[in-house]
Amino acid sequence: MENQKRIGIMTGGGDCPGLNAAIRAATKSAINEGFEVIGIHNGWEGLLDEDTEELDRRKTSGIIDRGGTILGTSRTSPLQVENGTRKVLDTFKKLGLTALVVLGGDGTLTVASKMFEMGLPVVGIPKTIDNDIRGTDYTIGFQTAVEIATQALDRIRTTAESHHRVMLLEVMGRNAGWIAVYAGMANGADAILIPEIPLDDEKLDDLCQMLLTRKSRGVNFSIVAVAEGTVLQGKTVNREDAAAAGEMPRPKYGGVAAELAEIIEKRTKLHTGVSSLGYIQRGGTPTAYDRSLATVFGVKAITLIQEKSYGRMTALRGNRITSVPLSIVAEGTKTVDMNAYRTAERFFG
Repeated sequence: MENQKRIGIMTGGGDCPGLNAAIRAATKSAINEGFEVIGIHNGWEGLLDEDTEELDRRKTSGIIDRGGTILGTSRTSPLQVENGTRKVLDTFKKLGLTALVVLGGDGTLTVASKMFEMGLPVVGIPKTIDNDIRGTDYTIGFQTAVEIATQALDRIRTTAESHHRVMLLEVMGRNAGWIAVYAGMANGADAILIPEIPLDDEKLDDLCQMLLTRKSRGVNFSIVAVAEGTVLQGKTVNREDAAAAGEMPRPKYGGVAAELAEIIEKRTKLHTGVSSLGYIQRGGTPTAYDRSLATVFGVKAITLIQEKSYGRMTALRGNRITSVPLSIVAEGTKTVDMNAYRTAERFFG
């Protein structure tokens, strides 16, 4: 085992822009260092089912700008499957792998951390449009999602102005409102609602009063960015998604903006419209920033493997590419930097 030069790469959880750029960077960097590279299909499911392919320069050429993941993905967790962890370890050994590179969000990387504790040599790369993973300033996919949400807010503004309406745009962000804050700030939104600041009756009254004040000043439209996990009058709008066998259970959010719009319209008599971006935020071509971040993360992952620095995750801290313990992911959600929110808040109303 000590002399083997073969690594596995997988993507797990939800897709996001920049995954293929990271796969490309990790694969080509590994090949340059003399490794063989095995692509594992559909996340942990691929190790459970022994569903893999060899990756080479040809297969990873021309994919840096492609959305999604050429390896496929799933929310399957070996922790949710009978004898799943043993099967993963056995398949890893059967494939003759030296180490495993796991691209994932909080769920996938938490599993990776637990598998490391069981003896799996693993390195993590953080990816999620939500940007809610601890230990890194930014995750792969976040900047692209912000760009998409900003463009949507810009487009909604013209309709709001033309029809003299309050317009609410619901964006992703279950437990942290990073997309809402940065897209709302870039658009100049009149209010930004996030999970970190529950919208109780008092804050709801303040929001409605702000909208009416704008109207009284002769401003006949307003734009509100709403994170899907915003707590409205003590509750979130979600349902428990029916997870397939072996999958990580996860609540499905959506609809808080629609409920809020009804309340606003009832209290203020202002015409209020709603739009929800949904999965559009996760698809399509990654921005130059996400391609670059994915590339340096992919290279860093191979460096960590060469150093045998397993159980770690690539990270961006300030302007430095570094690494942190994978276990940090399980410590909880990275919530919004309130300094950024307060900056955006200066321009509300």
